[in-house]
Amino acid sequence: MDWGAIVLSAQLALATLIVLLPLALAVARWLAVTSFNGKAWIEGLLALPLVLPPTVLGYYLLVALGGNSALGQWFAALFGQTLAFSFTGLVIASVVFNIPFAVQPIQRAFEAIPQDVREAAQCCGLTFRQAFLRIELPLAWPGILSAAVMTFAHTLGEFGVVLMVGGNIPGETQTVAIAIYDRTQAFDHAGAGAMSLLLLIVSLVTIAVSYGLVERLMKRRRAA
Repeated sequence: MDWGAIVLSAQLALATLIVLLPLALAVARWLAVTSFNGKAWIEGLLALPLVLPPTVLGYYLLVALGGNSALGQWFAALFGQTLAFSFTGLVIASVVFNIPFAVQPIQRAFEAIPQDVREAAQCCGLTFRQAFLRIELPLAWPGILSAAVMTFAHTLGEFGVVLMVGGNIPGETQTVAIAIYDRTQAFDHAGAGAMSLLLLIVSLVTIAVSYGLVERLMKRRRAA
């Protein structure tokens, strides 16, 4: 069992959540309440990671983060290391390929809030911040929870983009999915099987608990 790769995957998933969830919340709420020309193109752009092969997305991210890019050169000059093939690069790549898993559930949750609820909040004299924190956020909480769980679980199991951008550096960019691949290539089926089983159990428990919490929240809302 490669515990280093498992811990690294958990750290990557947690870092992705911390960076992506606030951004997804802002973008999803904006898309849910506004209508404008070109909205479908923006939604399509955000959904691209769902349909693009991981190698294609990974290639473009590698080009964008590599040593020949402006971002890669700036990062190297500032920190003395390359952005690609580093944990920071992995976090950036993870944020990008998890965008639809975070944005779409939250957007649907905000879209489900009737407009007259927002209008009633304005009539009661609530500021935008007060209405968002006291009314919209609690109503959208099931979607936010689903987005967080899906993002975390998807990050744990991602292989293609992580391998393209991070390479396979033990202790720095070797996640559990890559470690499983390495064990399989080395015919270490016992090690690969143990890590695969652990990843399966963690993913199943995480999603099941999420569904249970969402169902409980929805029942409380209907009862109220």
